Amino acid sequence: MTALLPQIAYCHLSQVTVVGAGNVGSTLAQRILERDLANVILLDVVEGRPQGIALDLMQSRGCEGHNRTILGTNDYAETADSDIVVITAGLPRRPGMSRDDLMQVNGQIVIETVQQALTYSPHACIIVVTNPLDVMTYLAWKVSGLPPYRVMGMAGVLDSARFQTFIAMELGVPPGDVSAMVLGGHGDLMVPLPKYSTVSGIPVTELIPDARLQELIERTRNGGAEIVQFLKQGGAYYAPASATGVMVESILLGQSRILPVAAYLEGQYGLEDLFLGVPCRVGKKGIEAILELSLTAEEAAALKRSAQSVKGNVNAALATLL
Repeated sequence: MTALLPQIAYCHLSQVTVVGAGNVGSTLAQRILERDLANVILLDVVEGRPQGIALDLMQSRGCEGHNRTILGTNDYAETADSDIVVITAGLPRRPGMSRDDLMQVNGQIVIETVQQALTYSPHACIIVVTNPLDVMTYLAWKVSGLPPYRVMGMAGVLDSARFQTFIAMELGVPPGDVSAMVLGGHGDLMVPLPKYSTVSGIPVTELIPDARLQELIERTRNGGAEIVQFLKQGGAYYAPASATGVMVESILLGQSRILPVAAYLEGQYGLEDLFLGVPCRVGKKGIEAILELSLTAEEAAALKRSAQSVKGNVNAALATLL
């Protein structure tokens, strides 16, 4: 008698497409692979660059001890059936440039990227990293036709990580003991919230004098520009890649973590029709819920100013790009 072979249930292997093989994109690809989160498709318009980076990362697998794969390509067809599409493509900041200076050229890149990526991965979540981030996230959503919970921008996770780092450095404590919260646009008008930032549960307002805390807040607001000034060419990429990796992980693993991300607001915080950094529950479907924190009058006013700045740039982008 012939023995019956057991039925084998094949599980879906998660796949993340990273568009843009620059410093942020290639570092993010490395983070995803080495955390054993998903297979990666690394796409770039420059022939040879994503292929070379992918081959280099494939050759590191034995040393890093994972079995994930990465494919470098210039063809969107090879990104088919991705669970998440991360957009890092675009020009980086240079000294003296604001994130908003990049709006026109990067806006066109983001629009074309979304349209092509969704042709092959219509069910993917989209994470936007390209600057100016809040505007680019709005454009990505606008042209995607996706429900807003499947589109988000990486902003608050990075800004909060910077605030977390500066607090930890100031107090000489491990960063893992620090929890920080930053809301608002990814720019000079971001809104760090000291009362929601703690060290082992203790509010930082109890540990750091107000004058010094304001200096740390200002350094957080200028965190990206400070790095640009040091590097002269290009900007930060290790921390942005790590922040994006946290979002990718929470979606792929269904962690439902509460993370500050650029989300579409429909009345929350008294704001509508824009993407802005707010605390969200991020899980399998994307943004599962937007959390409304209790803000002081001063904090609410600062968030409104940040939103007005973002809204103005969104309107300018819509007028010229769509």
